[in-house]
Amino acid sequence: MRLITLSRRKAKPNGTGATGEDAHKLKMRTKLFLFAALMIGLVYFRLRALVVDRCTRDEIRLINEPLRKDIVDLRAAVDALDHAYRKESKRPNGTGATGEDAHKLKMRTKLFLFAALMIGLVYYFSNPHPWTYFDYTLKSARAIVSGSLSIDEPPTSWMSETIPFESHYYSAFPFGSVLTLVPVAFLQKIHVINEFPTMAVVGITAGCIALLLLLYTLQYDVSWSKRGMLTAAILFGSCMWCNLAFGGTWQLNLGFAVLGQIGALYFTRTSAPFLAGAFFALAFGNRTEIILLVPVFFYLLGNMKKCAKFSIAPVVLGLATLLYNYLRFHSPLDFGYARIPGVLKQPWYAHGIFSIYYVTDNIKAMLLDPSWKVLNQYPYLVPQGMGGSIFLSSPFLILIFKPGARDGKMKIAAWVAITLLIIPLWLHGSTGGWQFSYRYMMILLPWIFVLLLESTRARVTLVESALCAISILFNAWASYLFLWTNYVQP
Repeated sequence: MRLITLSRRKAKPNGTGATGEDAHKLKMRTKLFLFAALMIGLVYFRLRALVVDRCTRDEIRLINEPLRKDIVDLRAAVDALDHAYRKESKRPNGTGATGEDAHKLKMRTKLFLFAALMIGLVYYFSNPHPWTYFDYTLKSARAIVSGSLSIDEPPTSWMSETIPFESHYYSAFPFGSVLTLVPVAFLQKIHVINEFPTMAVVGITAGCIALLLLLYTLQYDVSWSKRGMLTAAILFGSCMWCNLAFGGTWQLNLGFAVLGQIGALYFTRTSAPFLAGAFFALAFGNRTEIILLVPVFFYLLGNMKKCAKFSIAPVVLGLATLLYNYLRFHSPLDFGYARIPGVLKQPWYAHGIFSIYYVTDNIKAMLLDPSWKVLNQYPYLVPQGMGGSIFLSSPFLILIFKPGARDGKMKIAAWVAITLLIIPLWLHGSTGGWQFSYRYMMILLPWIFVLLLESTRARVTLVESALCAISILFNAWASYLFLWTNYVQP
């Protein structure tokens, strides 16, 4: 009788059909019934088997016929339950979630998680010798977990950016980057891990970036192949693959900044301003120049209430950073970078840390310098180690100049964001040091992703496929030479 009741109930009394919540409850109830039926069936068949074991061959023939009937009855009951669920989960007026929709959502979630896991594993195994020893922020995080702001142990010779001040040692990296690694420092303190799991952090970061990129593509009516291709282009067709896999503090901070920005973009588009602000805090906490994008996000959020919710986490982190600076160097605006021993004597800081004189050098390193040099012997094509044109290392980037947009507002916001980020990068004295292509461009990748989605067609074209494939091959080759061989040396 219960099955008949379930199968006859087609709509709510108010005629609106089953809502998504009702469909979920019904689905859970149906699963419970199926599970109960299965367990009863298994117990029943087991008891039958025990009886059969104790019967003679002639007696078995007598038992087999009722056993066959029982199997048919059980199958009919399960089919009836399934039919009842399917019938109740239909949407006569287009409201609520159907069983088919729930199945598609479940499959999509599994697919995204699987893709993120695979990408994270590729990054995890990308470098057999990561720069674990450049652990500036982890040392500061360990100090905080231990109740101190300073690193009391003297720095090793390669930790040249450690700041000595009033008989203590400090990191020049911003407070947000230190907080990002506090969970790792805590795991070390309680002896869950011993060494800094650099590549695990790299893999988790890359996997989370991949997941958020895939989720962000759902805001656009594009094919699944286009979603996968553009996500692969960002993660494997750009210099982020090689540079993030180095695993030093500088590279990890860039990776966290990419993760924070794409998270902020996704939750801004899905009307979750507080979460968007939390991810934005992660981004500018690791790369201070990203604070310049506040007006862009306010523009995208559109109203004061959302902007206020967005601002909570960034304001808290900003105030904490100022306090952190004051407690270390007696000035809230002193981040300590100029206190690094000998830093202002470096030739690339001849005009200070920021200057208009550095623009030409950065333009050359980012856009004009060759990313590759050709040899007459193996490996024939070798990447440069001190910068190179992003368009020669990632040819797919030319697609960002395609005209047109699905949403003109988003395309304008993306170009404004890229411009605001490029200004401090080009004014900075260092062009990035040891790197593949121009590592600072990593913080532009979330906005490049937006431009690609806005400007390209819904389906993959032959030109797009070729450019992305070439970009991935270039960056795979560069990552191999940088991280697995001795062909590229400082």
